[in-house]
Amino acid sequence: MYKQPLDHMPGELKTSPTHRGVRSAQLGLLVNVLLAMVKFITGVLGNSYALIADAIESTADIFSSVIVWGGLRIAARSPDESYPFGYGKAESLAGAVVSLMLIAAAVGITIESIREIRVPHHAPAPFTLAILVLVVLVKEVLFRRVFAVASDVGSTAVKADAWHHRSDAITSACAFVGISLALVGGPGWEMADDWAALAAAAIIAYNGVSLLRPAVSDLMDRSPEQLLFDAISAAAEGVEGVRATEKLKIRKAGMSYYVDIHVQADPALSLHDAHILSGQVKGAIRAALPTAAGVLIHMEPFERGQEGRS
Repeated sequence: MYKQPLDHMPGELKTSPTHRGVRSAQLGLLVNVLLAMVKFITGVLGNSYALIADAIESTADIFSSVIVWGGLRIAARSPDESYPFGYGKAESLAGAVVSLMLIAAAVGITIESIREIRVPHHAPAPFTLAILVLVVLVKEVLFRRVFAVASDVGSTAVKADAWHHRSDAITSACAFVGISLALVGGPGWEMADDWAALAAAAIIAYNGVSLLRPAVSDLMDRSPEQLLFDAISAAAEGVEGVRATEKLKIRKAGMSYYVDIHVQADPALSLHDAHILSGQVKGAIRAALPTAAGVLIHMEPFERGQEGRS
């Protein structure tokens, strides 16, 4: 009998996935508020639009953390008469919104960077470099922490929030390079700061599009990876009395999964015994996939030549 749980599959948790996701969003919210203020003030005083653009990106991070927080809280609600399959899609929707915010921030930074390139201005102040080094270090640490949580809980929204932090680190690194070039190059190199902001915008836009795809896939009920199908089939077929399985369908709702599978057994089984067998199969699947919110078993008589999942 198949007993090994899917330790390597996203979504298995030892603690509440919603709690961990919310805690990561709260941490990101606090850090982003502080960094956005520091970067904006430093950018204005230090005459660096790349740093101001970085502050704008951090401000978008603030709203993204709030959206992720709200999405996770809604997704954690229990199913009711209006939403019998639960509110899990709110998590995917939050991930899509955060991705769109990344793309919008990139467009805004691009427009302002082009405008600044066309307008002569002074070179950034040297002290802005120290702030950028601090920001890169803080944001990279935050990215790694939040991304680890996202991988553990299988959350599209939390993963998008994590990449928001990585994007912030990237924009800060680009700003560092641009400001350094402007300072080292001297007169005529002032625009290097703005070109750095433009490069950062391109990276942010790429990350936004990359994160939008899995969020939309979850909203459209796209099938998960084949590894999950194979593991669930193995769990079901490992139950004594199961001859074969077919028509396995899996869809993700937030951080949970819904499984629909046809199980073939001995045609001579009574309805009572078939019911007991279906319960055993459901238990095996839940053991293999702890985040299965719903498992629907269709019992069918076994017929030779009908083996395998279709």
